[in-house]
Amino acid sequence: MFQKLKPLGEKLSRLPRFRMKGIRQRWLLNSVGILVMILAVVVVAFSLVTRNYYDSSILSDMESKARVAANYFSSNVSGDTSGEDYLATAQDYVSSFEDGTRLELQFLDPGGTVIYSSNGLTLSGTMPGTEDIAQVQKTRDIAPWQGKLPQTGERITAVSAPLLYNGELVGILRYTTSMRLVDRQVVVLTLVAVILSVSILILVYVSNIYFVRSIVDPVKNITGIARRIAGGSYGIQVEKKFDDEVGDLTDAINDMSLRIKQAESMKSEFLSSVSHELRTPLTAITGWAETIMSGEARDEGDVRKGMGIIASEARRLSGMVEELLDFSRIEDGRFTLSMEPMDIKAELEDAVYTYHEFLAAKGIAVYHTDCEEEFPPISGDPDRLRQVFCNLLDNAAKHGGAGKRIDTAIFPDPEGEDVVITIRDYGPGIPPEELPNVKYKFYKGSSTARGSGIGLAVCEEIISRHNGELTIANAEDEDGGCLVEVRLPIGT
Repeated sequence: MFQKLKPLGEKLSRLPRFRMKGIRQRWLLNSVGILVMILAVVVVAFSLVTRNYYDSSILSDMESKARVAANYFSSNVSGDTSGEDYLATAQDYVSSFEDGTRLELQFLDPGGTVIYSSNGLTLSGTMPGTEDIAQVQKTRDIAPWQGKLPQTGERITAVSAPLLYNGELVGILRYTTSMRLVDRQVVVLTLVAVILSVSILILVYVSNIYFVRSIVDPVKNITGIARRIAGGSYGIQVEKKFDDEVGDLTDAINDMSLRIKQAESMKSEFLSSVSHELRTPLTAITGWAETIMSGEARDEGDVRKGMGIIASEARRLSGMVEELLDFSRIEDGRFTLSMEPMDIKAELEDAVYTYHEFLAAKGIAVYHTDCEEEFPPISGDPDRLRQVFCNLLDNAAKHGGAGKRIDTAIFPDPEGEDVVITIRDYGPGIPPEELPNVKYKFYKGSSTARGSGIGLAVCEEIISRHNGELTIANAEDEDGGCLVEVRLPIGT
């Protein structure tokens, strides 16, 4: 048996499966589908409740009439009345029945055979054979019945009441009515409910279509723009049409596009800058190496000068490579600090002393202002902090060397528990519009802006990891220049 079912299962598995791909289809399936089920249940329930209401009302009315008629015979027929008089009374009651257009009044003998009928539709001698008659014969009490006549298949409601004479069942009074008009009325009301439900469904469908379109169309547009951005169209913007979650998504995509454009522009400038920075020392090293190797150097002094230039440019290259390595470690999360108690004043003095003679050879004077207060050892990485100080001094000399002076100072923050280190040059300063960006990765800016794109970014990372703050601004006095401030917390 399982072997026979296996091929059938394989065939079923190869049948195509219906999958809803779009938000529009899923939304409509969920919302409209659920609404269709709810409306279908409501219409069916309304139809059943309406029919039950009409059936119950008619049945209650007929039971009331049957009870009144039975009481009438009980009160107007005495014990000495003959059978003929009884039948005559029943005939008079039937003939005077005034509700014949809606109900049919029948008198049956104890065996269930029709004797008289108010409208003549039921012939004398007919035996309806419904359960209400049998129930009256059995219980001597009023009995209702609803159902289809076996002879015609028409749905009717019947109520039978017993007629007792001297304690014996001498007849049965029976009211019947056709439910054809009631069924027609129920059908009409059900159709009205269906039409209203369809109208509601159409209204909800149209409103859902409009609502879903207001979401799907902007998302499609954003998706297309995102693909264009992924394809290289950086900086392209999406038109914002809604001030809602879709609008927030639009703002996020536009901001991302601009940031990618800025990042790509910075990266291109960085690569161009690095290529230029590398080409200059490499040209000097290659030129002097070839000169020395070819013997074109005139004397020992030229050879020593050439070797000094080669050594200086090699150190410059090493510094650039070290910056690139630090930046790579930061990006990969491998940048670490070797924290230990350190003397911050001594580290700054060492960096200033290291650059003093070097800058003096370029005609730049360095003035260092110490403070009398001694700082407790702070937790830091001496090598990394010295790297920051040297980088800032080098930037001051490179971009502010025209002022021929660099001032450094260290002092406690009078308003907090920080040590403050300042490095100032007297050059042209930084364009105000470039100040917020000089510490960004890959940012180089104009020829007067600080950094080559990664040096200040590495300094910012080092100071941040020491829970400190690096601030770069233009000096506010008339001498101009750039002022760099480093704040490090004491006791961390």
